[in-house]
Amino acid sequence: MGGIPLQFSMKLGLSKTEDPLKVPYTDSEATTQISHRLHHYLSEPISSRDILIVCIGTDRSTGDSLGPLVGSRLRQLGFPQEYLFGTLDQPVHAMNLIEVLSNIRQQYQHPYIIAVDACLGQSSSVGHIQLGSGPVKPGAGVNKDLPPVGDIHLTGIVNVGGFMEYFVLQNTRLSIVFNMSEVIADAIFAAHQTHMRARSSVKRATFVTLD
Repeated sequence: MGGIPLQFSMKLGLSKTEDPLKVPYTDSEATTQISHRLHHYLSEPISSRDILIVCIGTDRSTGDSLGPLVGSRLRQLGFPQEYLFGTLDQPVHAMNLIEVLSNIRQQYQHPYIIAVDACLGQSSSVGHIQLGSGPVKPGAGVNKDLPPVGDIHLTGIVNVGGFMEYFVLQNTRLSIVFNMSEVIADAIFAAHQTHMRARSSVKRATFVTLD
């Protein structure tokens, strides 16, 4: 949705321990790098929180379809449907974002949200995937006033920003967006699987100790 990570757009919420990860989707190690960093975030003390993925965007715009493509890929991989918001069939976009966030607050108690969105940037950054702490501000790149989303964010720089953003998003190459979405989805799925196995091991160890 032409989102902007808040720490880049408003200089807020930078991690005290490390800079955001930025890697081109064409890097052969991109999925591994993103997955490892995601697992690092998920390894922080959030064991009692549900992990939700909110993929923002619409399939009506090529550049803005990154989020829904990621969500649909996660569904195909077997990510739990009840913790996934935003797919090609059921996108989360400007018209329903506030409602979706309201429903999340009603259904989940203090969830940990990973936000996924497309964004525009400098020409040298097109094709890069960014992962960092703090929320993304959906629609900021196309002058929409929407609430921030996420404890951490994954954004894909799909095209060049700064001029005629709606036109740019409409005329973004599907190949870049699609390939980027596969890298992001595969990294999220791998990190989530690793995290859930670790969480189960901790629970089993706790039960053994109590016995």
